[in-house]
Amino acid sequence: MALDIGQKAPSFTLLDSDKNEVSLEQQKGKNVLLLFFPLAFTGTCTAELCAMRDDIASYNAANANVYGVSVDSMFVLAKFKEEQNLNFPLLSDFNKEVSKAYGSLYETFFGMNGVSKRSAFVIDKDGIVRYAEVLEKAAEIPNFIKIKEVLAELK
Repeated sequence: MALDIGQKAPSFTLLDSDKNEVSLEQQKGKNVLLLFFPLAFTGTCTAELCAMRDDIASYNAANANVYGVSVDSMFVLAKFKEEQNLNFPLLSDFNKEVSKAYGSLYETFFGMNGVSKRSAFVIDKDGIVRYAEVLEKAAEIPNFIKIKEVLAELK
């Protein structure tokens, strides 16, 4: 089910790569950028998240917490984060519940069932979806120019 702009974002609690629980409720008062990505250590995912790493100051200035989300285990995400020197949390949706709730789950992806679609969601300080982009092609990248415009409006 696709999320609509203006609707309340689905609640979640996931473990990050350091085994800490992160919930949407903990983010009250901050804007949130959720970046769902198919799989750690793949070309497009690495390029996307490294570009985010290199531009994290823009998102910090917009009072936004950035989270990468995939169905990889927290252990895989920890290694990926370390090797790529990522400076924002990666969340493990190993059970695929959050990806499904956000309409960001492939039924089948290269023969694997239940892999996150590349997606971007901006959630405002009150938990309302202000931007939603779910890409069908894993090789595409979210529109980060538009994402920054939305975050600037929320600042």
